[in-house]
Amino acid sequence: MTKLEHLKERLAVVSDLNGAASLLGWDQQTYMPPGGAAARAEQLATLGRLAHEALISDEIGELLEAASAESTGSSSDSDQSCLVRVVRRDYEKARKVPAALVAEIARATSLGMEVWVQARKDSNFVAFQPALRRILDLQRDLAHCLGFEESLYDALLDQYESGMKKSELVRIFSELKVGLVPLVQSISERLDRVDDGVLRKVYPEAAQWEFSLEAARRLGYDFQRGRQDKSVHPFTTSFSVNDVRITTRVDEQFLPTALFGTLHECGHALYEQGVSQNLERSPLASGASLGVHESQSRLWENLVGRSRGFWKFFLPRLKQAFPQNLQDVSLESFYRSINRVEPSLIRVEADEVTYNLHILLRFELESELIESRLALADLPEAWNSGMKALVGVVPHNDAEGVLQDVHWSNGLIGYFPTYSLGNLLSVQLFEKAQAAIPALTAQIENGDFASLLDWLRTNVHQHGRKFLPSQLIQLATGESLQAAPYLRYLTNKYSEIYV
Repeated sequence: MTKLEHLKERLAVVSDLNGAASLLGWDQQTYMPPGGAAARAEQLATLGRLAHEALISDEIGELLEAASAESTGSSSDSDQSCLVRVVRRDYEKARKVPAALVAEIARATSLGMEVWVQARKDSNFVAFQPALRRILDLQRDLAHCLGFEESLYDALLDQYESGMKKSELVRIFSELKVGLVPLVQSISERLDRVDDGVLRKVYPEAAQWEFSLEAARRLGYDFQRGRQDKSVHPFTTSFSVNDVRITTRVDEQFLPTALFGTLHECGHALYEQGVSQNLERSPLASGASLGVHESQSRLWENLVGRSRGFWKFFLPRLKQAFPQNLQDVSLESFYRSINRVEPSLIRVEADEVTYNLHILLRFELESELIESRLALADLPEAWNSGMKALVGVVPHNDAEGVLQDVHWSNGLIGYFPTYSLGNLLSVQLFEKAQAAIPALTAQIENGDFASLLDWLRTNVHQHGRKFLPSQLIQLATGESLQAAPYLRYLTNKYSEIYV
């Protein structure tokens, strides 16, 4: 056995431990009874500590050096060279963090999520505040362990978007905001031109569920290597390239909730299922970053799922599922209804135009929280004020406001910006796919998504974590991440809808 093979063997153990922890996390959000929360927190803490200790062991460090020497002469984009490079980065970062802190973060976030679920149900931020304070304290400790040059926030952001800095986010988001605000203002003067009443009739849950499964299957989601379940907040989790699961939630009085939740999570899952089998049970067997990951979910949810072509194929099938509600609805009317713009309270149900405003707010708030520039007790009011200023609406209660997202209860500080980064990248990738597949529009109209999925598998999915996000974006699109294509896409699409 070569040193590289020995390194892979040891890393597979770390992967197995993380996979087991992910399985417990999936169960906690889908089937676990509430009484299991305390025990689950300890189980996750144990697995988190064991995986961390296995990764930072002296043996891994020695094997890394030996494997690096063995890989000399290999091309820089080979699996071997990329594995050594990525593991070295992970190893050096992980060595900075005490195993006890890793375990405590796992414990606090597992308990915090259960507190959040109840607090959200009761619309009571005060009940969640102590758990969130503990999570923020631990995240600050983590940031100091990891180190940073410019901002405390950078250390946490780097976990989800490697190489990205807060200062760069501020630049990109400023450009995005400058383009979005006049577009939102222009559309706001014409909101009554699109009606989505057809989406707000009663749609029985069972039929919605079956339709969402069929849509995911048609896109290419492999149910032999995945499944869909229900959860409070839709998510995707991967235990293996061959076991990638999604969840959604169903609202019988608003059709888009389940369907677009499924399309969104399906995009994430297609990415994970498309990672090369050669990378299985290694640190490379995952997405390049959360921004790249989000580009896949938003591409399938919006650029495909909210297109005329998609519904030219799917609307007749949807009418078969809900004939009383949809029998007299035209393709153009339905297309306009699912693309209706309306400033709203809930991020996951926001339209394409206003969605990023939700992200800009969360980015501002969480960076202020982690850098101790905003008192935790003032968070609900800061949230409400920000929503009024950016989106033009004010939450009626905490459940509609500061408690609506699961992320902070999971300790995911630095995660939210990746949603907007993914939106930007989704358009750049789709434009490249369109150029490479001249018949793509016609294929989508016929319910054929194989060529698009194949292009994404070739240019994005198969590589896993082999490359930094900036490198992968350059390889796939030939340019760096840009806001202009996304703003152009929104302007063209919605100027036509709200003519």
